[in-house]
Amino acid sequence: MPRVLITGGGGFIGSHLVDSQLAQGHLVRTVDLHVDRLTHAADHPRLEVVIGDLVRPELIEQLVDGVDVIYHLASAHLDVNLTDDDYQRVNVEATIGLLKSAHAAGVSRVVHCSSVGVIGDVKNPPADESSPCNPTNVYEKTKLAGEQAALQYAFDTGFPIVVVRPAWVYGPRCPRTEKLFRTIGKGHFVVFGDGQTLRHPIYVSDAIRGLELCAEISAAAGQIYIIAGDKPVTIETLVSTTSEVLGVRPPALHLPLPLGKVAGYGLQLAFKPLGRQPPFSRRSLDFFLKDNAYDIGKAQRELGFQPQVDLPTGLDRTWQWLSESKNGQTDTGAEGIKHG
Repeated sequence: MPRVLITGGGGFIGSHLVDSQLAQGHLVRTVDLHVDRLTHAADHPRLEVVIGDLVRPELIEQLVDGVDVIYHLASAHLDVNLTDDDYQRVNVEATIGLLKSAHAAGVSRVVHCSSVGVIGDVKNPPADESSPCNPTNVYEKTKLAGEQAALQYAFDTGFPIVVVRPAWVYGPRCPRTEKLFRTIGKGHFVVFGDGQTLRHPIYVSDAIRGLELCAEISAAAGQIYIIAGDKPVTIETLVSTTSEVLGVRPPALHLPLPLGKVAGYGLQLAFKPLGRQPPFSRRSLDFFLKDNAYDIGKAQRELGFQPQVDLPTGLDRTWQWLSESKNGQTDTGAEGIKHG
């Protein structure tokens, strides 16, 4: 029975990957600082949950012991209160430490989850794996440094590592998706700019399948793969489709981008002394500033990856899950995950 380690298993994507791996009969060990999204599976006999920080080398050695495959999803991401050094320690140094320990322990493969954010603003859509990388913030810069370190380690040692760059993943348990529904539903969503910026959504079950294919296809070792949905959409289309699912009128308020920059910077400064995340920040504005559109041809050809859930279906499934959660019903949130 395969044993897998999932770092960041308490996160949105990680918790779905935990569910999927358990459903396939695997032994699953997962580590994260917060595991609230795993309460539904806490008593599963094949799940071992570890609360801990990957910056501790002694913990990493314990985690990789007896493991066959590692999915490395843990990262410093949206916390505006973290320092640049924090991002470096988690996204780069902890990644290198994990790879070295995994190699020494005889792990057969590591799937390293990076991000399409390393490419930055896509100037000539769609971008692919060969497009130049121009990260603009500390998260993107350290994620790029982390994947470069992983690929260099694979090249130097022959250790089988695959780098995956997911696009904008959405679905049940995603706080950003929930916020999108909440603000549009209440009529509070504001579009900065003309709404024509491109986003490339991928429903969470498709993202999970892409990650798993990177572990299953032997020829994927040493490669980078972008996984995204069937097509990019404009922010205007994303918002109007969400509004249709909710049964409300699309937001009509459009504000200039410079005003968004001022608002994001001001809120970030105001909330930092409180140790809380602002409702809108400079990072949030990237949603309206940066084009995100990608060519998934390499993943289709080499992995057999094919997204199954279109945007209206994915948003509808997410809204159903949110509605059931508010009504006190339980649900794993793993709709649409299929294997084989």
